[in-house]
Amino acid sequence: MKREIWEWTKAIVIALVIAFFLRSFVFATSVVEGASMDPTLKSGERVIFNKAVYLLDEPERGDIVIIERPNKNYVKRIVGMPNETIKAENNQLYIDRKPIDEDYLTEEELRGTGNFEERKIPANHYFVMGDNRDVSKDSRNGLGLIKENNVIGRSEIIIFPFSHFSLTR
Repeated sequence: MKREIWEWTKAIVIALVIAFFLRSFVFATSVVEGASMDPTLKSGERVIFNKAVYLLDEPERGDIVIIERPNKNYVKRIVGMPNETIKAENNQLYIDRKPIDEDYLTEEELRGTGNFEERKIPANHYFVMGDNRDVSKDSRNGLGLIKENNVIGRSEIIIFPFSHFSLTR
């Protein structure tokens, strides 16, 4: 009986250590607040994000990322990469003066892109935007350019509500 209790205790402790490690260094959850990522992500959805992916790789254009800020985290899409120039004219996004196809957005969402002057994205920074461009607080209007070390993970899966379970790419 004592041996069985000891074996169960070891198994539970090992499971808790593994869960703590995964939660701290590999995967975490975040709740989407607001409509800035509509229709890709809706307010109230819970997503799992991968915290380890950028230890081995660099963020890419199109990644939906979690951005850490002192008072709250944001969920946005990377649209501009380090050392690129970016601008929007007549709701069309341009990177290094070439139009970018944003096939993840509908015509209605693209109309919210608006206009902004060309700017150079410095090394180790990203330009992010929400998919719901009309209401998004992003690199155009409040968040500014995002430092590489403020990108804490890539959104992978919508886990709640269960009826919305899917990948977030």
